[in-house]
Amino acid sequence: VLEKWDENDWLEREVVKCLACFGCSPGATGVWGSIGLASLTAPSVRMSSAYVFLNIDLSLLRFISAELTRGYFLEHNEAKYTERRERVYTCMRIPKELEKLMFFGIFLCLDAFLYVFTLLPLRVFLAMFRFITLPCYGLSDRRLLQPAQVCDVLKGVILVICYFMMHYVDYSMMYHLIRGQSVIKLYIIYNMLEVADRLFSSFGQDILDALYWTATEPKERKRAHIGVIPHFFMAVLYVFLHAILIMVQATTLNVAFNSHNKSLLTIMMSNNFVEIKGSVFKKFEKNNLFQMSNSDIKERFTNYVLLLIVCLRNMEQFSWNPDHLWVLFPDVCMVVASEIAVDIVKHAFITKFNDITADVYSEYRASLAFDLVSSRQKNAYTDYSDSVSRRMGFIPLPLAVLLIRVVTSSIKVQGVLAYVCVVLFYCGLISLKVLNSIVLLGKSCQYVKEAKMEEKLFNPVLTATPGKPAGKQQSTFKSTQGISTGENGSTSVTSQPVQQENSPSLLVTSNSDQFLTTPDGEEKDISQDSSELKHRSAKKDLLEIDRFTICGNRID
Repeated sequence: VLEKWDENDWLEREVVKCLACFGCSPGATGVWGSIGLASLTAPSVRMSSAYVFLNIDLSLLRFISAELTRGYFLEHNEAKYTERRERVYTCMRIPKELEKLMFFGIFLCLDAFLYVFTLLPLRVFLAMFRFITLPCYGLSDRRLLQPAQVCDVLKGVILVICYFMMHYVDYSMMYHLIRGQSVIKLYIIYNMLEVADRLFSSFGQDILDALYWTATEPKERKRAHIGVIPHFFMAVLYVFLHAILIMVQATTLNVAFNSHNKSLLTIMMSNNFVEIKGSVFKKFEKNNLFQMSNSDIKERFTNYVLLLIVCLRNMEQFSWNPDHLWVLFPDVCMVVASEIAVDIVKHAFITKFNDITADVYSEYRASLAFDLVSSRQKNAYTDYSDSVSRRMGFIPLPLAVLLIRVVTSSIKVQGVLAYVCVVLFYCGLISLKVLNSIVLLGKSCQYVKEAKMEEKLFNPVLTATPGKPAGKQQSTFKSTQGISTGENGSTSVTSQPVQQENSPSLLVTSNSDQFLTTPDGEEKDISQDSSELKHRSAKKDLLEIDRFTICGNRID
């Protein structure tokens, strides 16, 4: 139409433009259709057509009709809506995958916790028996005790000393002192205790590891430490203070349980939902989420032990009346349910906002399983309980000291029958520990195979010495010594490590502690500029991430 009209007829051109904006066409009905295409092209009716259009009544009814009948097509943006649907499916899968990880992690913590009560006393007894009978075998061995036995003896001595020190802490006085405080003050105290517990956990295993390494370090090396005795006193002081801190937490929770209106317990449980606000709106990578998941596992297991202590103290006050247990049962369920709900909501929105799939929790589970399987090999570099402590920040010694203190003060053992019951209970704990370890080892091997991580077990990473790359050391290690395997070609998970006196000391480490000995990221030549290495940001494998790398959910 515009081509047939004269270029000077600007009014007619504006009419056509306006009609085009309203979505009209030459064949449309209404005023434009009644005039017709031919009438617009005729010079005699051009001005009249413009006049008719300018007098069109744009009524509200026509607007509403257009709004009710207009359509759109979702398939024009198929990728966007498919992504939204997958996010919904991911949020629906989060509870199942998260609880599977939590279930596996809690049993890992239980295994490390039962080790303190069951196998550690037996290992300390065997170490002391070896020390006493050493003159009968001669002094052919340069070491009086093996490094693992030294660590076991140190753990046992710390446990016994802290247990006797806890007798000087009056639980009843602490309970009445906390009970006399106001609700708001107790709420603030409980938050401060949670922060202090995380700080103690982040530094406690460092103190214990420093003690173990100082006591077992080869004596040929130049001394670069303050001595075993100062480290030992530091470890005893740490375990004692951490046990008191957990006791105050348990006492505050006990006061909340015994309050008449349950207002304090409600406030403490609502404090868990505040955690959602502080975490879901932050940027999280897979490694950060892995560390937070480990922290949640440790927190949930610690809460279960605190609930056990609260129930023991309350049952003692009511002369072990089983009816009172049903009074505590609703409050216990409320605490557990709030923890589960908060974890599910928190992880669901973190994965949603950061575009993380639910399959990542199976990777986390495989990483924890790798720690368990690697600790059973002949080239294991640490005890499994210490590995759990490094990974999750769960240190069983302070919690074990407190639980032993509460149990011995709540249950009186008198008579031969009572001692027989104690022995049977101890045998039951050993059976539970062994059964739990066997099941966990089998499931861990299954998870490692599903994640195809067997090569990392068979190819351990060697620490790099100055002037020699780690890759060359690893190849030398394979060519000279090799890896001890069984008949089926897999490394042994039951044999003890063999001390080689004449061979050069090659420190074998797992990928989970690689950050302690080797720099992060890909290997580069040592002649590179130091500033470039300093500012390099490398991606880390899940096995390199633990509480030392990202402490307190800090975002790099």
